[in-house]
Amino acid sequence: MTITTLVTHSGGFHADEVLSTVILTRLYPEAEVVRSRAPEWITPAEGRVIYDVGGTYDAEAGIFDHHQRESPLREDETPYSSFGLIWKHFGLDYLRSFDIPEDDLEKIHHSFDRSFVLPVDQVDNGTVSVSEAGPLSSLTLPGLIETLKPVFDDKDQESETRAFHAAVGIARQFVEARVARSAAKRRAELLAAEAVIAAGDSPILELPMGMPFRPAVVEAGADHLLFVVTPRDGGDWTLGGIRKYDEGFAQRADLPAAWGGLSGAELEEVTGVNGATFCHKALFIAAAKGRDAIMQMANLAVEEARRLEAERPVEEPAPTDA
Repeated sequence: MTITTLVTHSGGFHADEVLSTVILTRLYPEAEVVRSRAPEWITPAEGRVIYDVGGTYDAEAGIFDHHQRESPLREDETPYSSFGLIWKHFGLDYLRSFDIPEDDLEKIHHSFDRSFVLPVDQVDNGTVSVSEAGPLSSLTLPGLIETLKPVFDDKDQESETRAFHAAVGIARQFVEARVARSAAKRRAELLAAEAVIAAGDSPILELPMGMPFRPAVVEAGADHLLFVVTPRDGGDWTLGGIRKYDEGFAQRADLPAAWGGLSGAELEEVTGVNGATFCHKALFIAAAKGRDAIMQMANLAVEEARRLEAERPVEEPAPTDA
């Protein structure tokens, strides 16, 4: 069936139908977007997709509303917004339009749903308030989309329509950038997984370029990895630590304390490595000119980390009652 018309409600707009329009207009670029509450428009018809209006949810009939009394729920009983419903039914095809490998579609679809779509559902249905973001509440995506509405005393009849389409254009950039990052993250996971295998028993992970790598390290159970080395444009290389947890800055091992805050000749003297150029005072990253130099620094960092681990007092087991 050829989709010729995309129908959502007129009047004030919110993030859910704006983001739904982003998805649908990429899939059906020739379709007309109609904003109306008139019965003749919000009634299912051939070639029509209706969303965030119409009083029912019937995917086969092409209507995706969530305002009715028996509103559609996710498996965890979180109410859907129109964006959640549109993503559920059209999201995979939307991702295919970016030439994402078929094997990656389900994972990216699920990840985008949980991290981007679900929060919009929650805010739109009032199960989460943007005020929970505190001082940053007005900078959330739903909050920013709200700011694009015409001001209260703008009497131009076309202001709402112009503002809506402007909001769709802005939101499109966020959605497409987020999808691109999700796809890139998946590519990075695959490349990093190959690098983990190549590292074998070595405590040093060598990557072909800068990329997100920790998920691959965790998934592989590579607890022996302590540091990562990465080339940069221009021939420089970096040496970095690996965070222990998803949150926070604690590392499996810090770079040697004696290197902290040094650069150039001072760092070369302390490390004994010609080409050592920089070490951050927080001991999470260092740099050198060339792979040989950075690998020398990495091996020194491993030696220091193992020495400190060996010197760490063994904790006595807590006494037990007899």
